[in-house]
Amino acid sequence: MKDPKNTRVVVGMSGGVDSSVAALLLKEQGYDVIGLFMKNWDDTDESGVCTATEDYEDVITVCNEIGIPYYAVNFEKEYWDKVFTYFLDEYKAGRTPNPDVMCNKEIKFKAFLDHALKLGADYIATGHYAQVAHIDGEYKMLRGKDQNKDQTYFLNQLNQKQLAKVLFPLGHLEKKEVREIAKKAGLATAGKKDSTGICFIGERNFKQFLSQYLPAQPGKMETMDGEVKGQHDGLMYYTIGQRHGLGIGGSGEPWFVIGKDIQRNVLFVGQGFDNEYLYSDSIIATNVNWVSDQVKPSEFSCTAKFRYRQPDHGVKVISLEDSRAKIVFDEPIRAVTPGQAVVFYNGEECLGGGTIDEIYRNGKRLTYVG
Repeated sequence: MKDPKNTRVVVGMSGGVDSSVAALLLKEQGYDVIGLFMKNWDDTDESGVCTATEDYEDVITVCNEIGIPYYAVNFEKEYWDKVFTYFLDEYKAGRTPNPDVMCNKEIKFKAFLDHALKLGADYIATGHYAQVAHIDGEYKMLRGKDQNKDQTYFLNQLNQKQLAKVLFPLGHLEKKEVREIAKKAGLATAGKKDSTGICFIGERNFKQFLSQYLPAQPGKMETMDGEVKGQHDGLMYYTIGQRHGLGIGGSGEPWFVIGKDIQRNVLFVGQGFDNEYLYSDSIIATNVNWVSDQVKPSEFSCTAKFRYRQPDHGVKVISLEDSRAKIVFDEPIRAVTPGQAVVFYNGEECLGGGTIDEIYRNGKRLTYVG
């Protein structure tokens, strides 16, 4: 690591408490810090209010409080082309995408990194809860200390080149410590609530938002035996394991989404949290990325997460051609969902990840999609 005094770090600032404290800590450590606000989405609401404008005002206030210069950069076109188009395509295909993973891959650690390097940055920094360690000549991505906030799941597509240029100043902190640091420093964002959900949807109704871009095609809700239980509003509105919003009354156990038939436009439903159709024992993943450049064995064991904040599950990974892999579970797992990320770990180290594509039980592909 270079001497902080001669090291320029461009911090991706969102107007939230995490990126504010990341910038503050780097400044206190003596780095030459610049704040950069990314405008990724035109989110003006019906009343003409744009939350991005409010967020940028918070960035300006915090940068002035810390005493660092700030800039704004517009990545709306890149975001639309690389993240939003992918988001719509996945929903069109009946899958449940993870735009945060794609945003990190294409915007924060690609478009933003490239822009920062043009500003003379030695490193970029973000408010993510993750850690980078340089061990035996290689960069390793480690979970954040705050296990409840750890964000390596969303960073699974990063590589050696990117990690060599990234600092995560909050990786060794708990969220409550970050709030305390902000409060003690008197930062304007100290009490600002965390943003939740997908950035371009915000507080809006998800169904309403999606219907503006994709035409909904209502169809039948059926059991696996072909019994019609009602009507669905459009397959894109439902995800595997979903319970709410089905509108199926009657006695007995609650109903859940257990599968989709895209060709027939049918939503499969079944009773019981532990319905057999909700469990799978293996998947095929696509777009598999490994953080390390070292060649992986063609078959190895590790743990994996199939959704954020899920406990780790033991798996065996078998490499296939074209950045694909077969992942066999030690025990069946509930509600594994096409389009979501599968992320691999060895203890505290995040090894990489891919996109859940095909789902199997007992060698038979489940009828979630297709």
